Amino acid sequence: MAKHFISGQWVASSSGETLPVIDPATGEAFDEIPRGTKADVDRAVRAARSALGGPWGRLTATERGRILSRMGALILERHEELSQLEARDTGKPMSQARNDITVAARYCEYYGAAADKLHGEQIPYLNDFHVVVLHEPYGVTAHILPWNYPAQMFGRSVIPALATGNAPVLKPSEDACMTPLAFCDIARAAGLPDGALNVVTGLGEEAGDALTHHRDIDFITFTGSPEVGTLVQKAGAERTLKVVLELGGKSPHIVFDDADFERTAGFVIKAITQNAGQTCSAGSRLLVQRNVYDRFVALVAERFKQSVAGTPAMDKDCGPLINAAQKTRVEGFIRQAKQSGIAVLAEGRVAEGVHKGGYYVAPTLFGPVPRDHALACSEVFGPVLSALPFDDEDDAIRLANATDYGLIAAVWTRDGGRQTRVARAMKCGQVYINAYGAGGGVELPFGGVKRSGHGREKGFIALQEFCTVKTVVQYHGR
Repeated sequence: MAKHFISGQWVASSSGETLPVIDPATGEAFDEIPRGTKADVDRAVRAARSALGGPWGRLTATERGRILSRMGALILERHEELSQLEARDTGKPMSQARNDITVAARYCEYYGAAADKLHGEQIPYLNDFHVVVLHEPYGVTAHILPWNYPAQMFGRSVIPALATGNAPVLKPSEDACMTPLAFCDIARAAGLPDGALNVVTGLGEEAGDALTHHRDIDFITFTGSPEVGTLVQKAGAERTLKVVLELGGKSPHIVFDDADFERTAGFVIKAITQNAGQTCSAGSRLLVQRNVYDRFVALVAERFKQSVAGTPAMDKDCGPLINAAQKTRVEGFIRQAKQSGIAVLAEGRVAEGVHKGGYYVAPTLFGPVPRDHALACSEVFGPVLSALPFDDEDDAIRLANATDYGLIAAVWTRDGGRQTRVARAMKCGQVYINAYGAGGGVELPFGGVKRSGHGREKGFIALQEFCTVKTVVQYHGR
């Protein structure tokens, strides 16, 4: 049975209660985690605060970077073991799980190398003053992670916080938290001082709520649904804390009539089947110029029919959804679309031989989808793709921006001027031109606008997000 990780030790929940860890490929439990309480969270926060005043707080940036770099090397040494654990915990195909572990190690490498590169600055001011700007850690940082990419999200959220000298307290999702727990042993082996990293497992409405409302945290970061994100932001507002939120998307592929159809089709399909569509930046809307809509969508549909959902070991296009509730939710979207009379243009299949208790949904392509339908506006978070036609460039921009979300977009065209015009007009945090995604994109600032949240993760800017700025003004005379 897994335990909490607090002050460098594995400890049981104060309540003694546990939660089952379910394998999405079978629907059966394979482990247990503690059901964290307010008391457990308080113990973790106090351990983090103590670490800031102890050995962890006294380390130099270079020393912090060396620890993170060692973590990256240790993750790669245990790559296959961690990949197997990630696949079992999330249900994703083995190739995707292996990539996620590689990316987690890359976060350690990147931020380990960057830890001592976050420089302050000197401001020219009056002749008898010396002014410097310092970047300092917030202190105890609260991290609430989603279930779709537990290994990657640990790297994306926790590692830059450590690089800047913060002491994270992490509440991973109860649906997928085994690799973040495994990373704790790796952090300890790499030399991370006790209390610098603490992990409390449990339910969001219990342990997560206790963490965001704790009176001794200094910063909150959350990735998940807009509804829960709103509650997290309210909790932060009670103490005027900085809150970074990444809350999903309804990301469009904008395909113009001069696009490379063969290349584009492959990206379109992968962007919605990867991780069974359970990706905040999933390309869930396919917007195609009307004069080529039938031809391009037919090409996508023909390939889409070949997509298969299977077990991690089968290593198909996608695995099962994370839990029974998510399966019911996605099937509800599909059922509603069919009842609305929207045509199913293509449907993949679930592989033979999968466990009947697994949470599998066949990838499905709908179109043309009305612009005001739920499929065109709401985040399904499953392997469901909606095709919509547009008339011209102006119409494409209106349609692409016509949701409450704004996370990522892709523009597919050979016209250089159009590439720039459309990219600049997108109301979102990332725009790809003739591409989609970037193999983890550790170096690339990531985040959204509108209902997709605010603040940025990944890239060097994440270090700045985890720091407060202090201006020191010294009068030295003439």
